[in-house]
Amino acid sequence: MQTKDDVLKAVEENDVKFIRLWFTDILGTLKSFAITKEELELALDEGMGFDGSSIEGYRDIEESDMVAMPDPSTFQILPWRPKERATARMFVDVLNPDGSHFEGDPRYVLKRNLKRAADKGYTFYVGPELEYFYFKSSDSPEIIDKGGYFDLTPLDLATDLRRETVFALEKMGIKVEYSHHEVAPSQHEIDLRYNEALKMADDTMTYRLVVKEVAQKEGLYATFMPKPIFGENGSGMHVHQSLFKGSSNAFYDANEEYNLSKIGKNYIAGILKHANEMCSVLAQTVNSYKRLVPGYEAPVYVAWANRNRSALVRVPMYKPGKELATRMELRCPDPACNPYMAFSVMLAAGLEGIENGYELEDPVEKNIFAMNKAEMKSAGIKSLPSNLKEAIDATEQSVLVRKALGDHIFDRFIEIKNREWDDYRIQVTPYEMDKYLSVL
Repeated sequence: MQTKDDVLKAVEENDVKFIRLWFTDILGTLKSFAITKEELELALDEGMGFDGSSIEGYRDIEESDMVAMPDPSTFQILPWRPKERATARMFVDVLNPDGSHFEGDPRYVLKRNLKRAADKGYTFYVGPELEYFYFKSSDSPEIIDKGGYFDLTPLDLATDLRRETVFALEKMGIKVEYSHHEVAPSQHEIDLRYNEALKMADDTMTYRLVVKEVAQKEGLYATFMPKPIFGENGSGMHVHQSLFKGSSNAFYDANEEYNLSKIGKNYIAGILKHANEMCSVLAQTVNSYKRLVPGYEAPVYVAWANRNRSALVRVPMYKPGKELATRMELRCPDPACNPYMAFSVMLAAGLEGIENGYELEDPVEKNIFAMNKAEMKSAGIKSLPSNLKEAIDATEQSVLVRKALGDHIFDRFIEIKNREWDDYRIQVTPYEMDKYLSVL
């Protein structure tokens, strides 16, 4: 799909009756409203109006009118809906009534950052690995399997769920590399093949919904909550990323150490330098920091390595003939983030490193989890924020994140996250009742 006419033709040929228009709020919650095919041509020409004051982080009530303008290139039929009088979806760009881009639209924020890269000749590619859990319901974290990493159990329900999810994703034009059981019981992962960042952000939002829809059809619940089970590994969203110039990978240089170009090294140095500032965007919930603790394979240490997965950034080893696969992997994001904003701040940090010639320190190949504090201090290894409040405070001081997100999203994101932290810190938890009530 590329044009209005392509979409109208596909609607007729596939007996589509309803078209859902998708976008996200600032936190990355998928929003949607449906129109009938009779309204589609008008929507493609003029957009559809809606109340922006009811969307988290958008507009105040006195300036609430917004326009949802469908992007024809994102038209896809939803495979879990009936084929007769089918349902399709399109992502939209959120506009102001005068037709200008709404500065609070996360999708527009990513487009703006991608243009900054394009102006320098770069295309930004990402490949996120989203982990998640299957539970028996949304009421409690009751697992459906006791498997571990790469485990295969004959007639395993979760294996069938992943299989059906892959089929649904492929029907929607989303390419899958592989799927497998993750480390924790009932934890799984389906990896998408890398793509241009805007397409991948759309695909990430679609992926999260498809996983949940397929689970729900079997009477189960899938969650992307970062740390739903105490004492088990949490769910991350490791993000592989690279810059291309035309058909060439700008991160690759056969004559440089690690086969990593100066551009690639500068980019990684930018990611490391600004890691703490952008952490609240990449790991945006109070629960995220229950995952980001030492152990449980959690990437809390700001360093880079080739094979070492205890570092925040990993550069997978170069394989001869695989120049296009040269990339870096950032391991602290989790799947509860807003992918449009997460990809934006990562790209901005990397470009900052390139533009300012940040020098990349030597890699840390020793297991950082096994180092003591003195060894880490000697190696200059620092840690990510230990809770959401520390992360918010670091972001609030960041010129880079404000520039990447724009004033509107930046200010409202900080406000929303501070409110979340205040709500969280005044809670009296079952842990406190069990520990203190009977003895104090």
